[in-house]
Amino acid sequence: MIKGILGRKIGMSQVFSDSGDPIVVTVVEVEENVVLQKKTLESDGYNAIQIGFSDKKNPNKSEIGRSQKANTNPKRYVKEIRGASLEVGKRISADIFQEGDIVDVTGISKGKGFQGVIKRHGLSGGPASHGSRFHRAPGSIGVIAKNDGMKVFKGKKMPGRMGGKQTTIQNLTIIKVDSERNLLLIKGNIPGAKKSFVIIETAIKKLNEKW
Repeated sequence: MIKGILGRKIGMSQVFSDSGDPIVVTVVEVEENVVLQKKTLESDGYNAIQIGFSDKKNPNKSEIGRSQKANTNPKRYVKEIRGASLEVGKRISADIFQEGDIVDVTGISKGKGFQGVIKRHGLSGGPASHGSRFHRAPGSIGVIAKNDGMKVFKGKKMPGRMGGKQTTIQNLTIIKVDSERNLLLIKGNIPGAKKSFVIIETAIKKLNEKW
């Protein structure tokens, strides 16, 4: 069964295994989530739940109406978890997961502004010697196309805006579940800056392997 919860990235830390080895973890705060809407195969064509996290200060009318059905406050961060099935108004907390569970974590990566091809795509630079005039430039970007002159194909690796995109890191392990403080400790790094919102779901690839 697919499980999911919304949370806020707090920062990085480390814990120690039973053998004394340090494990780098990301701490995620998962305050009480609420199921705001349930979608079914009969009415919507697929099964999913819509869950909300963190109270919103200035909601609109539709958000107020949706939250009243779930007997909760309007939520700031609302996402859909496909394949999950819970009733409207159900509260979800950190103990929905257990230590050792494998999860996929989705968030918005850190924005790094406008960057060149070396930082953005990892391309090689030219000679660094004096007078080469080709240090960090992208080089030739076009090809001669038939009856079309010089052409730049779609998808060419070019300078541009880097980061600030939805990113998913798969198959991360939950090292510890702190139900009292509503915290999840996830092995390794996850997308996003501190205090950014993330989605934690059952790992799809591992789930398919079990099937």
